[in-house]
Amino acid sequence: MKQINRRSFLKGSLLTAATASFSARSWSQVDGASDTIRVATVGFNGRGGSHISGMNALKEKRVKMVALCDVDQKVLGAGVDSFNKRGQVVDGYVDIRKLLERKDIDVITIATPNHWHALGTIWAVQAGKDVYVEKPVCHNVWEGRQMVIAARKYKKIVQTGTQSRSSFAIKEAVEWVQAGNLGKILLARGLCYKPRGSIGKSEGPQAVPENINYDLWCGPAPLDPLRRKKLHYDWHWMWAYGCGDLGNQGIHEMDRARWFLGESELSPRVFSVGGRLGYEDDGETANTQFIFHDYAKAPLIFEVRGLPERTGARNMDKYLGGSVASIVHCEGGYVLSPNYNSAIAYDKEGKELKSWKGASDHFENFIQACRSRKHTDLTADIQEGFLSSSLCHTGNISYRLGSKQSPGEMIEKLKGNSAAIETLGRMTEHLKANGVELDKNQLTLGEFLTMDPKTERFVNNREADALLTRHYRRPYVVPEKV
Repeated sequence: MKQINRRSFLKGSLLTAATASFSARSWSQVDGASDTIRVATVGFNGRGGSHISGMNALKEKRVKMVALCDVDQKVLGAGVDSFNKRGQVVDGYVDIRKLLERKDIDVITIATPNHWHALGTIWAVQAGKDVYVEKPVCHNVWEGRQMVIAARKYKKIVQTGTQSRSSFAIKEAVEWVQAGNLGKILLARGLCYKPRGSIGKSEGPQAVPENINYDLWCGPAPLDPLRRKKLHYDWHWMWAYGCGDLGNQGIHEMDRARWFLGESELSPRVFSVGGRLGYEDDGETANTQFIFHDYAKAPLIFEVRGLPERTGARNMDKYLGGSVASIVHCEGGYVLSPNYNSAIAYDKEGKELKSWKGASDHFENFIQACRSRKHTDLTADIQEGFLSSSLCHTGNISYRLGSKQSPGEMIEKLKGNSAAIETLGRMTEHLKANGVELDKNQLTLGEFLTMDPKTERFVNNREADALLTRHYRRPYVVPEKV
């Protein structure tokens, strides 16, 4: 750990504007595309561990882990020691900017909290690195578009961690549906029914563990006191860092639903209904929610439920056999995709018609594109990740601008939208089964928002537009000109 500390803190002070001077060097341009691809992972207390395993599994394809980066020195030290015990030397960094000074690193994989995804990616491509970045790729819409611009400007390969896109089975199912085998698509639906209990209620600011560089942890977000009991993971339920389960687990199902629809822009209209109900804790995001994206061809509805099937139950609800899934409803039946690598087609009576199963390795697809230098070889290019992530964000913007109302008031305002009313009805029944009294703990009806998909801004709504981006804390600023 002394070596890690010295490298991270004593070797140099924090950089500021220097990040803008990163040279856009490509490993393929300097060393030749046949050489070993040298990889560093940033943030590995959770999903980043899978990045490391995935890259290590590609050793025979000339892929080598050479560095790790994490602002938690305990996590970092354990990661470095794990490699050392296997006889593989990796360097450890606390500060991503020091890592990016390394000219011999070709690829960065990023699994930090959401609020670091965009800045880490943009800095990395400016430094000449290809990037594999976790979902959701961005914390807000504007910075996600900046990621796409940067990837194209510096001609970098940027893959999104939506691994369903590497499923040849789901790809075949999408093509089968879009070919009209079940008739016209009526509705695409994503489900994230996943247990999310209370994160507890803290009494005032909490102490930050000494092993964590909290300034770096906060990065682009405000350097506010820690106001939850657990620093790690529970950031998902705080607006400054996360996006709720809509952007956490739900992004996978959102992406598949949009894939089935074949939509390549943000929706022109969106609204949301939801609340954080069933307990009182430090969390801010909704644990019960649905959003309605009103695409012209067919709507996309997404549902989030964090409470169980009913009070005291361990199981979660299911809808047409799925709980964490995507479903596309058609004139002649529906297709259920219950996981990242399969799909099943049913007729209108629920009889199975056809099924698909199987997937390729998502990390390997990324490495193949790094060698070919063609972003079109990616199954989940940053543009696709940006669009699906942004559908989560615009739904949350509607929710955050909404007001508490009774189910009756909502039904009146949703008159004529049978799909939304049906979804609201099932939501209220689910809450009642969990002992939530909606007359005392009302749901929030989000603002009905209209967006110009070309400009990716809302129409005549400055308050909503303000939530398309954020105030960035210096020196952790996502640049306007990448």
